[in-house]
Formats: sequence, structure tokens, C-alpha cells
Amino acid sequence: MDIPKDRLARVLAILVIAVTAILVAMTAWQRAGRVRLPHVEPDRDLYPIRGIDISAHNGTVDFNAVAADSITFVYLKASEGLEFRDSSFRRNHASARSAGLAVGAYHFFRFDCDGRRQAVNLMAAVDSCPLDLPLAIDVEEWGNAADSPTEIVQARLQAMIDHLRSQGREVAVYTNKNGFWRFVHHKFEGTDSIGVWICSFTSPPLPGDGWTFWQYSHQGRVRGVRGPVDLNTFRGDSSAWRTRFGRLQ
Repeated sequence: MDIPKDRLARVLAILVIAVTAILVAMTAWQRAGRVRLPHVEPDRDLYPIRGIDISAHNGTVDFNAVAADSITFVYLKASEGLEFRDSSFRRNHASARSAGLAVGAYHFFRFDCDGRRQAVNLMAAVDSCPLDLPLAIDVEEWGNAADSPTEIVQARLQAMIDHLRSQGREVAVYTNKNGFWRFVHHKFEGTDSIGVWICSFTSPPLPGDGWTFWQYSHQGRVRGVRGPVDLNTFRGDSSAWRTRFGRLQ
């Protein structure tokens, strides 16, 4: 039986509206999951060294105010993929160093891009900027094609790590628990020399002591930063920090 064209048009319109509403809801849910997740407050006696991570998304930051708010270190976004450079990196780097903060740089890793070329982009982005912390590779399923073959992603990540090491750089990998078990844990040659910066909303963030930095909130409030900011801590006390990085404001 033929369906009248006007009824078919109405049905199609309803379907389009319904699908659009679902997509909008899913996007809102995903964003909410990215910035409104609960957080755990690490024991300050165990983990007294606190830090934040910043990109151009955070706007202009008063790093003197940040340092005065018991923040010791900051990771700054430097690059992403093959060509992108964060427009605020150099300004943030100069201001954070001037404020006495220990500074690191991170690169958002693209699953679909050659690893060595991503390393070249990161090295060009940081160029002659002195850094106190390992170069960090941000490995997230969020913002990437989560169904990318694991072995391909690992191979590209290994290529990026290898090139950074060939340039004399210490490397850390940032990821969440899923990413850690999928991409990092016992996956790479020389993994014991790769720092792990883990995003986790449980304590402890990982079994054992196989991590260096712990991002425990996306909703932190720190003086000098407008709006919410990612909060991090270091695994160790002030003595461990000085032994590892030699710089403590």
C-alpha cells in the first residue's frame, strides 16, 4: 500500500527532529562528562605538590596569582596532531616561568596521524623554551576515533616516543584508566622510563606506584584562572620532587 506523500513528509520530518534531538543530547552529555565529572581530593599529607594544566581555552592566566595559591607546577598545551600549535603557549610559558612555576608542555596525540611527525611538531612548538618537566603526550579516546585499531595507535605512539627520546627528551604519557590499560601498560619498549600522568577520579588512581602525575579534577578553582581548571598532583613529597625535578618554588 502506498503511503501518502504528505504523511511520508511528516514522518520524515519527525524522524529528523528526533535524530537531531538525540545528537544534541549526546553532545551535551559528552561535554558534561568531559568537564563535570566528580573528583576525589588527594591526601595533602601524601601528595603536597599540586599543579594545573592550561591551554588557550583557559584564556589569559595570572600565573603570579596561580603560584600564590599553593600551585607548584603547570603543564601547558603546546601542540596537537601534525601542525596545530597552541596560540598561548609561548606567552603562558614566559609568564609561568617568571612566576616561579615548574613548567611542562603537552601535545594532544591524534590517533590518525604519523607519530614521528607529531613529535616533530611538538619539538618545533617548544623549540628553545626551557622546560622543567617531561614532555607529555596526551592520549585520549575523547576527541579521537575511539575504534581506531589499538595496535596502530600504539605503533604511532611508540614512533612519537622514540623520536622525542632521540632528541634527548624525557617523556610522559597522559591518559585515563581505559587508555592506560589499552595503550600504555606493558605496551612499549622502555616503558619503565616513561612517566605516567593518569586522569582518575578514584584514590589511588592506579594500583601500585606506577604513576608520576595524577589529574584528579576537571572542575578545580585556582586564583588567577577564570573558570574551572584541571587539577593535578605529584606522587611524592617535596624531597621527592626536588630529587626528580630539582625545582620547587
